[in-house]
Amino acid sequence: MGTSTTSFWGRAAAGTAALVLLMTGCSSSSTPEGATGSAASGDSVSVAMTTPNWILPISQPGKTGGENAIFGDALYPSVFSWQLAGDAEFNIDTEASLAEIPEVSEDGLTYTITLKDLQWSDGTAISSRDVEFWFNLVSANKEEWASYREGGFPDNVASFEVVDEKSFTVTTTEAFAPGWYLGNQLNSLTPMPAHAWNKTSDDGEVSDLDRDPGTAAEVFDYLIAASEDPASYDSNALWDTVSGAWTLESYTPGGEVVLAANENYQGVDAATLDQVVFKPFTDDNSQFNVLRSGDIDYGYIPASAIDQQEVIEANGYTVDPWHGWSITYMPMNFNNPETGHLFQQKYLRQAMQQLIDQETISEVVWRGAAAPTCGPVPQEPGASGTMDGCAYGFDPEAAIALLEDNGWTVNDGGVSTCENPGTGEGQCGEGIEAGEELSFTVTSQSGFTATSQMMAELKSQFSRAGIEMEIREVPDSVAVTQACEPGDVECDWDLSFFGSQGSWYYPVYASGERLFATDAPVNLGRYSNETADELITATQFSSDPEALKEYNDFLAEDLPVLWLPNPVNRISAYSSDIQGISPQDPMLTMRPQDWSRG
Repeated sequence: MGTSTTSFWGRAAAGTAALVLLMTGCSSSSTPEGATGSAASGDSVSVAMTTPNWILPISQPGKTGGENAIFGDALYPSVFSWQLAGDAEFNIDTEASLAEIPEVSEDGLTYTITLKDLQWSDGTAISSRDVEFWFNLVSANKEEWASYREGGFPDNVASFEVVDEKSFTVTTTEAFAPGWYLGNQLNSLTPMPAHAWNKTSDDGEVSDLDRDPGTAAEVFDYLIAASEDPASYDSNALWDTVSGAWTLESYTPGGEVVLAANENYQGVDAATLDQVVFKPFTDDNSQFNVLRSGDIDYGYIPASAIDQQEVIEANGYTVDPWHGWSITYMPMNFNNPETGHLFQQKYLRQAMQQLIDQETISEVVWRGAAAPTCGPVPQEPGASGTMDGCAYGFDPEAAIALLEDNGWTVNDGGVSTCENPGTGEGQCGEGIEAGEELSFTVTSQSGFTATSQMMAELKSQFSRAGIEMEIREVPDSVAVTQACEPGDVECDWDLSFFGSQGSWYYPVYASGERLFATDAPVNLGRYSNETADELITATQFSSDPEALKEYNDFLAEDLPVLWLPNPVNRISAYSSDIQGISPQDPMLTMRPQDWSRG
């Protein structure tokens, strides 16, 4: 993911949630190089996108990839849509949202939300009861919800009340900062068709089962089981009832997905296109070959091919870098039974960070399509592309000195070893034995040329300080590097990278309760720090920008993860006869209902 949301072009997102999503993972699905079909059809647009594999608007761990968020939003949009630009109250996109701007009580506890007059695709009115249905299922099954963190939503809801057919209230346990609560807690609220889904089997009777926690669990299990069967997405009657601007016309597991305009959609943003087609590719190079041949409408230029931008533009495409409200990083597994105690040593994390030449990697490997990540809060636009605000620069000599000053014999090009074990000054630190080596495995993403080149550069620089790094590329690095509990002897991953198009995409407020708080749902490395927890909590109660700054500055220096260059989500290339794609949303929403051809 927050949105982990996450990128949908083949990136494994930490979601969630994305990224989220984060977090979330996703992997490139296969389609033959040279995907079939012509790009040009006046009422259709083809888009390079990983095949979504989750449809229920209640996210599940491992299913929070950005492609699932876009797919879900097309069929089942949440109550609120957001925009970073503009001056709308709480950053709510009033036109795209299903509800009006909420009213907040004077004591800051109660949010009154009124839905617009809209309907499901079967003609039934979308009502407060549909939002309550979602809320009840999430509340009764919160441990299985990807966005859940103890103490967060829905734990921080004192009551959910249906006022009338179109209005409902959410009363919180404490007075949170309204912008944070709406943008980072109520952002998941989604109407679900209670009149069609509130049952426990295909032939079951629809009733108010969600209002009892026991039967709510049965409804939840039924819907989860249906969602875990992507092969039936386009044949299961459950998914015929949608609230979004699109319906699902066809779905091929691991392959093409076709959305059709919802003819019964009543929103002001009804689709003008007849179809949108999602086409997956095995890797960025195969996608680029199809783009270069003109056989897809909306694709991307890999960083390794940015020198061919003029060729793509000459073929009738508009090239537009998609900048994200995001950060990129590499978690360290603090709970690895073999190496976790090494990552617990701050001096080692500092040395590793100082061996990462973010500026050179951004310019040379990513061809200028990335910028340094300095901490957990994305850089402001004016500072993006610089090291402004970074606590650590590229300094191999300082990194080597840190290791030597803490009891290590540094072997340039080899493997450094602990020569002075113990917990005193100048010693290696708690749990580190004499002769122990600095040797780690990085689980990284396959299918991205720039990522492979960056890993090779990191391996080379780390070897200067005798830190041996084995790079293991897999299609879905998130799936195989999930958070581990202390003492889990099978928890064997050391470092994980899933940021080929950004590791984490934020919702409106870039707070860290889902990412870096102790036991946060997307805290894959299980970083834990009491001061960090206190600063994260402070961001939830104050709208003062200083709260976010203090949180950012502390974690930028403490290194819960290793900060890495943050690529643009992608360098988009889309047919120049398509209107409505630009500007591309930094929170990675995609609204094909706004597109038109002409």
